Amino acid sequence: MRNLIKKTIFVLLLLLTLSFAFNLLEQSFEKEKEVSLTQLATDINQEKIQKISISGNELSLLYQEGTRAHSRKEEDLALSQSLINCGVSPEKISRVEIETKESNSLWIWLGPLISIFLPLLLFSFFFWTLLRQARTGAMQAFDFTKARARLFGAEGHPKEKITFKDVAALDEAKEELKEIVDFLKNPKKYLQMGARIPRGVLLMGPAGVGKTLLARAVAGEANVSFFSISGSEFVEMFVGVGAGRVRDLFATAKRVGRSIIFIDELDAVGRVRGAGIGGGHDEREQTLNQILVEMDGFERDDTRIVMAATNRPDILDPALLRPGRFDRKIVLDLPDIKGREKILKIHCRGKPLALDINLREVAERTPGFSGADLANLVNEAALFAARKNKRQIFQKELLESIEKVLLGPERKSHILSKKEKEFAAYHEAGHALVASHLPESEPVRKVSIVARGAAAGYTLKMPREERQIKTKSEFLAEMAVLLAGFSAEKMRFGEISTGATNDLKQATELARKLIKEYGMSSLGPIAFGKKEELVFLGKEISEQRTYSEIVAAQIDKEVAKFINEAQKTAQKILTKRRKLLDRLATTLIEKETIEKEEFEKIIGEEKSESAKPLPQKARTIKVKVKRL
Repeated sequence: MRNLIKKTIFVLLLLLTLSFAFNLLEQSFEKEKEVSLTQLATDINQEKIQKISISGNELSLLYQEGTRAHSRKEEDLALSQSLINCGVSPEKISRVEIETKESNSLWIWLGPLISIFLPLLLFSFFFWTLLRQARTGAMQAFDFTKARARLFGAEGHPKEKITFKDVAALDEAKEELKEIVDFLKNPKKYLQMGARIPRGVLLMGPAGVGKTLLARAVAGEANVSFFSISGSEFVEMFVGVGAGRVRDLFATAKRVGRSIIFIDELDAVGRVRGAGIGGGHDEREQTLNQILVEMDGFERDDTRIVMAATNRPDILDPALLRPGRFDRKIVLDLPDIKGREKILKIHCRGKPLALDINLREVAERTPGFSGADLANLVNEAALFAARKNKRQIFQKELLESIEKVLLGPERKSHILSKKEKEFAAYHEAGHALVASHLPESEPVRKVSIVARGAAAGYTLKMPREERQIKTKSEFLAEMAVLLAGFSAEKMRFGEISTGATNDLKQATELARKLIKEYGMSSLGPIAFGKKEELVFLGKEISEQRTYSEIVAAQIDKEVAKFINEAQKTAQKILTKRRKLLDRLATTLIEKETIEKEEFEKIIGEEKSESAKPLPQKARTIKVKVKRL
């Protein structure tokens, strides 16, 4: 649509230009009034002529009233003599201003030629432009199967070189890939030993952990060309286009020599065959077949290596993962606390940081963050500082950006009513109080009733240490914390609000996972149900029941049992610590936010008060009762 509008505007401008040019030509070459020499003599006698300009034999006349005319004099004879011969007295001739100009014979014949050929040239240019566009469209039709890979590295963008120094928290993966780098640098060393370097390297891991960055770092370390293309760029509406692009990509890399072919989001084209629409003639399957064929065509001394990235290795076709193709699989995990600190240091390069910045604290507060999340966090902190007209990034901006990335921006315009504020305060105080009294729960970092994103309030909990495995008692403590807000509302107001909707949903899902996936219920170590997904779309559409209706009823009873026990645990703690609950809620209503230090101080004061010795009288009564 845009191209059509551009072409229409171009044609209109061209037509306007032509009209303007013809107008100028018509005005410049408009013929003046032709006057005979006899008429000129009569006009001079009548004193009508003001000025005569002589250019060769051509006469340009200017009359008294301002009009102009044209005439010619006799050859080889002066104008004055010709006029005298025609009956003009010398006195009348002396009253006329006579000007002599050099004759411009070039313009005499060039003017008519321009008036003839200029329109022809303009029309020729117009039609040449149209033909050129048509020819370009035809050539684009032939280039339809050309691969649209972006080239980086040695022959691409040398200034954008990335090495292992720019990648943090992936030490094990880098150790695996150093062998690939060494082969690209010194292939003869491996070939002399009869070794065959893996032709395909598959990087697997969640989104944002740095798969693409690590692949580019391999190319940067080896100083080879890096062809980057997404799996979705192969597939088109027309059958055979994807396979043609695969052939072109591998042929281009072969001409370059030592290179890395990187296919991002391999699952877009490498899903299991036979489950899509169209059977064996499906365009996606033909593209996958061509990738398999090209990878089989590598010779032993070939210096091309195919790298790919995916976060869905479970749906890839088994033919891709067999030895000889993607036989080197590298798993990239989310960074731990040390890795997060290193990543933060990399992303803070070139940014004006304050002297009191503590990246370790930021790393402690961001468990589960990927490298992309941390990059976004640092960028948000820089935006916060710039918005406040600061010249440095302080710790406050970094901590604020954590909550923005986790929950969304503060909704300062969302003002809670007095009743809503009380509900939110007791709800979040319930979460925090139960979490602080369950040893299996994570410690509370911050409690707030300031609205962020879709939440009217939030309680941030941070783990004491990095954990990969969770026990049943930790899951039960998490469920009790989730239901603590529900229980606190019911205890204080005698009714519940919609603020507990998300908590109930999470608690119910967690209870079902304990029973159906983790085998942590009285039904025994059995996995119930099987997730089914439409492979072509990659979405879970249903769950296949591998159990009877009787077992389904038992699962429902177990879910209700877990939920009731978690609620009883939360209710018991809140009832026992009712005064502390009221105190926390009151503080939240006043300050809206309680940080870790203040929260621990309130909890510590309450524990110290409960640990004080009883009065002497009370102790005496207690002793008497025991003796009885």
